[in-house]
Amino acid sequence: MQALTRRGLLVGIGAAGGAGAMYAAMGALGLAPSEQDKAYTPPQKSDFHLTGKGAAKVVILGAGVAGLIAAYELGKAGYDCTLLEASDRAGGRNRTLRGGDRLAEMNGPTQEVRFGDGVYFNAGPGRIAQWMVTLDYCRELGVPIEPFINNNAQAYVNTHGQTVRARAARADMYGYIAELLAKATNAGRLDRRLTRDDRERLLEFLRRFGDLGPKLDYEGSTRRGFMKYPTTDGGTPVAPPGTLQQVLAAGTGRAITNDFGYDQATPMFQPVGGMDAIVTRLKQAVGEDRIRTGVKVNKITNLPDGVQVTWDGGEFKADYCIATLPPHVLARVPHNLGAAVTSALRTPVPVAAGKIGLEYGRRWWELEDRIYGGITETDLDITHIWYPSYGFHSERGLIVGYYTSEKEAELYGALTPEDRRRRALTQGRKIHGDKYGRDLQSSVSIAWDRQEHIQGGWVRWPAFDSSFTLLQRPSGRVYLAGDWLTHLIAWQAGAMESARSAVTQLHQRVLQSA
Repeated sequence: MQALTRRGLLVGIGAAGGAGAMYAAMGALGLAPSEQDKAYTPPQKSDFHLTGKGAAKVVILGAGVAGLIAAYELGKAGYDCTLLEASDRAGGRNRTLRGGDRLAEMNGPTQEVRFGDGVYFNAGPGRIAQWMVTLDYCRELGVPIEPFINNNAQAYVNTHGQTVRARAARADMYGYIAELLAKATNAGRLDRRLTRDDRERLLEFLRRFGDLGPKLDYEGSTRRGFMKYPTTDGGTPVAPPGTLQQVLAAGTGRAITNDFGYDQATPMFQPVGGMDAIVTRLKQAVGEDRIRTGVKVNKITNLPDGVQVTWDGGEFKADYCIATLPPHVLARVPHNLGAAVTSALRTPVPVAAGKIGLEYGRRWWELEDRIYGGITETDLDITHIWYPSYGFHSERGLIVGYYTSEKEAELYGALTPEDRRRRALTQGRKIHGDKYGRDLQSSVSIAWDRQEHIQGGWVRWPAFDSSFTLLQRPSGRVYLAGDWLTHLIAWQAGAMESARSAVTQLHQRVLQSA
């Protein structure tokens, strides 16, 4: 029998699986050309991976999460990637501020961050749902995680000027809803829908759900909490609930259902030490020498054999381009991608968003209010107060004094950093009293619509229509990626999923054209 040569093997593979399969086999045998001087290490089978090895040069516009993930995944498959970032740092909206940092802002002053040791402020994303691909990358990159306390019964609900513990707000709303439904069921109002056994099962559930009395009345419950919790005696319960009408008028519905959604359900997680741990590990994996900051691209040109991007004082040509800039920013960059692309990029509307970090020298929320993590919800313009999910029992700590979007964010963003702090403290005192303004060590606030190269916290599509699907496809040799091209807008997971989609399309194209 004649020995099988490598040439014969490759010809056979090509005949059976096409050029792409033959090129992949050449890569496995070390025969395919490669412009990236690094060995290809296949990821674990459970991870996302690109099958085969590519050899194209790719320029990636924007070194935010989408851009870094695109470079990371393409790099594993052998591509030569260069990232061009307009700002002076990688990470985009994944930004964690610590003592010694500086935060510049369009048409505003630069803030000096003066937090103490171990204190940090996640100015952008702050939490991760356990089903999101973000956690897969934390595992793959070796980023340690810890719980983020999204729902805390000990936090507050503040609506219409009234402040109650979240546990009391939920107990009252659930109790009265259970009472109404239980009495209607018991009176036979649902007999057309329920069998006798169904009715008994429902009543048993409602008694437990609302903690109802023997007559199916809601008269309060120990679920509402105590002024003094039981120890050697029975404790001192909080004041009894208001009437059904008063509970409904309080308008606590949004506040007590905020974590019902699939993207907010407990438990959630955060990287240990700050959200930017993800960016740090991605930069290391990609290679910091591949990331060029301070490069603001001012033209993108599709060519028959590649893509050319230019900026003041420089230009770069690659085989392909992945643009991860926000759509409203990208739409203003001259290009030859076509009028339809420009129109589609202008369709999503940028949404203002902002946060303030308030550092205290004393963790009074733990000491006096017995709140360990979680979020207070309010109808005041601060919208939320976040208590830290790390550093418990430390001396210092940082509260997110507001996390706003749209009109509320525009209101705070128009103020100076000093006035943002003053307003946030004034509003916070309405919930926590005078202690909210004491022991304040420092503060930093961010208005994402005033960050020069981002200009918005996220975007809102009027509809996920043809513009949305058009931008998910390449325009010549230019691909687009970002959370705004998914149904996970404003989440890092959206940026990651979009990047994976773009690099998959690009890689399939390279293998098919080989």
